[in-house]
Amino acid sequence: MIKKSNTKKRAVKSETRNSSNKKFTKVRIYTTSTCAWCVKAKEFLNAHNIKYIELNVGIDSNARNDMFEKSGQFGVPVIEINGTLIIGFDASAIKKALGIK
Repeated sequence: MIKKSNTKKRAVKSETRNSSNKKFTKVRIYTTSTCAWCVKAKEFLNAHNIKYIELNVGIDSNARNDMFEKSGQFGVPVIEINGTLIIGFDASAIKKALGIK
């Protein structure tokens, strides 16, 4: 039993060390269910293995208010990458904000 416990502790330590070496990127995308450009933006993020939080402003009034306060926009998609706002689907702006070449 003691051996298993030590093994688990080592695994947790190595995971923590590995995760602390990576740059954390926070991506939020404000969408609606019927937005074709939102689909394209999500496909782009998925193709580059970028994890994101999707907020559907068509059904979530808090997300809609948050998006408007941050961007002054009611149109979607609005993509927030580490505090940088991108209005609409702009692949080059997304790449720049994410550091993708």
